[in-house]
Parts: sequence; structure tokens; C-alpha cells
Amino acid sequence: MIFLDALKGKNQGRPPLWLMRQAGRYMPEYRALRERVSLWELFHNSELAAEVTLLPIKRFGFDAAIVFSDILVIAEAFGLTLSFPEGKGPQVHPRLETARDIENLQQRPIVETLGFVKRTIELLKPALNVPLIGFCGGPFTVASYMMRDAKKWLCSDPTSFHLLLDKLTQASIEYLSMQVAAGAQAIQVFDSWANLLDSQEFEELSLRYLQRIVDAIDVPVILFCRGSSLRAHKLASIRPAAISFDWEGDLSAISHTLPQGIAVQGNLDPNLLRGDPEILRESVKRLLGSMRNHPGYICNLGHGILPDTPVENVQLLVEEVQMNRILG
Repeated sequence: MIFLDALKGKNQGRPPLWLMRQAGRYMPEYRALRERVSLWELFHNSELAAEVTLLPIKRFGFDAAIVFSDILVIAEAFGLTLSFPEGKGPQVHPRLETARDIENLQQRPIVETLGFVKRTIELLKPALNVPLIGFCGGPFTVASYMMRDAKKWLCSDPTSFHLLLDKLTQASIEYLSMQVAAGAQAIQVFDSWANLLDSQEFEELSLRYLQRIVDAIDVPVILFCRGSSLRAHKLASIRPAAISFDWEGDLSAISHTLPQGIAVQGNLDPNLLRGDPEILRESVKRLLGSMRNHPGYICNLGHGILPDTPVENVQLLVEEVQMNRILG
């Protein structure tokens, strides 16, 4: 399968393509489902989560599927609850307010609290003819949703902050291991908010904990964070299978500076998919041309697909990628 081959740096055909948030509001089928089912239920009902995961695979023929879930479900392993208010971001309840709150967090068995994700993967495996990607949030990013002001907390009480990151890292490793055991063939870690950190903070609060995850998981791990093009070498230093890049840097130039054996993913600006089809077509051709002869390249966006993206432009992207070969 070309996605797994690219993660190993051994792809000899066209570049594989999948999109972050590829199952989402830009799809009419998804919007129709959301009219009758809450987002919370979609994440927790394994049959529905599997159905949503399959929607973009059936419609567009992407080269990998990613489990339909949310990075914050890990909070439920600590007895916290999630809500998804319309028009707002996800929320964790109750918010952590004091160091004692962190000390009192007790992790419950992952298979009991998050077993619905395991069941989703088990339902997907016989229905898929492409690899399945599992995922989790980076510990710093998840922590940022669990407290009111992560940067203020960091500056006031770094000891308790690191305790929370340690607990989240251990839970994330168990969670990802469950996904792999159920059938996930690759993992992506979304440390989306790590761009809020300065260089030293990034090493201490993001990279240190991502390293533990990369070392613990037995399938290829892809790392993603906003600002990844500015931190390519630090991310590469912990030897993930691949790094997913934003659109703020020249992907070809970045790829040539990375250690051998690290695949690169990205980095089309998702706003291009909302615009003129011909501008999109030329941008895709330019990106693919710059990555020609790179057997470790995975085509993706620099961030998640936007809700108002026309499906026709997604189809155009798929067709352009499928017409190209990575070599020759």
C-alpha cells in the first residue's frame, strides 16, 4: 500500500493522499448525518464513527483512512467529561483549577473508558482496503484544553504542569497501543498548540513527551503541530516515521535538510481548496513537481480541511494527485 510504503521511504508510484479532517462538514453526507445525531454521539457510537470514517474513502478513494474521533476523548480516561457546543470548540469539564486537581487525577482503565474507539477500529478493519490511521493529541495540546490558561499555569507552577503532562503521556501511550492492537497501522499525534511555546518550552513541554510516545509505539508515528516548518529539525531529532508540515515553508527545501528515513507529509494550504479550481490545480501541480523523486512523500494539507470547502475541489485534488507519479 503506497501510504505505508511512503512512510518507509519506499514508494515507487504516485504519492499517497489523505486529508486531515477528511471526514467532516464539507461533505453533504456528513452534514446530513449531523442533522440527526450530536457530535458527542458520533464519537461514542462505534457503528456511526465507523460509518463516518468510511464516507471520504468511498467518495474520493483516499489512500488512508483516519479513525473518526477527537483528541480530547483521552480526558474521559480521567473521569472528566466532554461537550461540543455548537459554534464553539470542544470543552472539558470540570476545568483544572489547582495543583491539587492535577494530583487527584486518577487514570481509569483505557479499554473500559475508551473501548468505543477500539470497537470502531474493529468494525473498520474488514471494511477498508486502505491503511487505517489511529491518533491522539499531543500531551501539551490536550493539557491546554483541560486548564483555563496553560501559559499562565506554566509560569506559575511548572511542577504540576509537568505532572499533568506525565499523566497524559502515559495514558496516551496506553490509548495508542490499544488502537494498534485493534488494527491501526499508523499513528498521527496532533500537538496542534505547541506553536504557542518558545524554543526552550517546546523542548521541555512538547518534544520531551512526544519522544516517549514515539519510542513506545510499534507502528509508524507521524508528528503534526502548527509551526512545524519552523521546528523541523527538533521534530526530526526524536526520529518519528514522518513529520506533517504546515504551508509556511518550502516542503522540498525542508525535506532535503531532514535526516534520511524521515518521511514528509503536507503541505498544501487548505484555503486553496476553497478558491478558484484553476489556481488550486496549478498549486497542486507545483507542489507535486517539487516533491518528484521523493519516495517518502505523502500529499496532505498543512492543516485540516475547512468546512466550506467545495467537494468538487476535493475531487480535483484527488484527480491531480492520482495522475502524477512520484518518480521519473
